[in-house]
Amino acid sequence: MISNFRYWLTKYGFYVCSRLADWLGIKVKNVRLFFIYLSFTTLVGGFVIYLILAFWMRMKDMIYKERSSVFDL
Repeated sequence: MISNFRYWLTKYGFYVCSRLADWLGIKVKNVRLFFIYLSFTTLVGGFVIYLILAFWMRMKDMIYKERSSVFDL
């Protein structure tokens, strides 16, 4: 069953990379590596952006604190 799935994936799933590589005139290996690197970059980039925004919001809350009255200066 797993070998059937692997065969199906190889035949139809990688066909996109093969056609794209033929159209661009480059090796299929390079296209597959590009998609792998792109997926890692997207995953790590999203996490880094999340951490930066969380830090920024935390610092904003520490600096700009809501005051209940004028006399709390």
